Amino acid sequence: MQNYHPPLKASWSGRNSTAQLYLHEKVTPTALSKLTSTKNTLALLGYACDEGVRLNKGRVGAKEGPMAIRKALAKMPNHLKDTTSLIDVGDIVYAKSDLDAVQKELALTVTELLQKNTLPVLLGGGHDIAYGHYNGIKSYLIAKNKRPSIGIINFDAHFDLRSDETGPNSGTPFFQIANENEPFHYLCLGIRKDANDKALFQTAMEFDVTYVDRGTFRIQFAKEINTWIRAFMEKVEHIYVTIDLDGFSSAYAPGVSAASPMGFSPDIVLESLETIIASGKLISMDIAEMNPKFDIDDQTAKLAASLIHKVIHAEFF
Repeated sequence: MQNYHPPLKASWSGRNSTAQLYLHEKVTPTALSKLTSTKNTLALLGYACDEGVRLNKGRVGAKEGPMAIRKALAKMPNHLKDTTSLIDVGDIVYAKSDLDAVQKELALTVTELLQKNTLPVLLGGGHDIAYGHYNGIKSYLIAKNKRPSIGIINFDAHFDLRSDETGPNSGTPFFQIANENEPFHYLCLGIRKDANDKALFQTAMEFDVTYVDRGTFRIQFAKEINTWIRAFMEKVEHIYVTIDLDGFSSAYAPGVSAASPMGFSPDIVLESLETIIASGKLISMDIAEMNPKFDIDDQTAKLAASLIHKVIHAEFF
């Protein structure tokens, strides 16, 4: 594949032990060509692309996001069972081709990972990752003769429902998905009025998007939020989770393409993730907009790694 780079063992380093106490000791870099079907496997796939961010007039640098997340995740403790495999399958990389070609390659790779019975965890990269990711899940389900019943849960300050009339970018993925899929099931948690114009709220209404605004998306309303999440999940068979790091307050995530101090905090996201995982419907997830160029003391990379650490251990501990 033109835009695929195999994994590098050098991406994973940290404190050494004799009992795989750390994730850098647990992970196995595995090229896609050598991937076999297995059980209880978590597959990390990078999306080293910020072309969509550039096209959306954002701060570039997110193409280095996957590597930064790997470095932070590598140093974290390993509590996975011996029977659980953690593999790094490398990156889909933007290499001066067009964004559509990269999206198609990303979709094909996600489909392949699902066919090999892994839980894909994608590391971004711009939020245009969502379009290729969703299409990969959709293609996998269609190939299994299943009607794609996919609910998208997006932790984000932005709807990312901008029109793709002038071409796709990091602000258009859910508009693209909505126009190509009926029904369209989309729950957005953490929406801010200071981050979306009136036209985007109108588009959200036209597509029947369910959302919780930032004022409500806080830990003191966790019971109500979890009730809404469960009600949303009841309508679908599979859940695709996407976490845009720029939805967090810049106090927690300065290293993103569009930072703001007005974002949400990690506690309510962690609480929500527990509810999603408990449903048994999580099919794939990604983390978007990690931009090491603007990070401070690797704070955002550590946040991204901690969220992944939470999910993979909740699924397979």
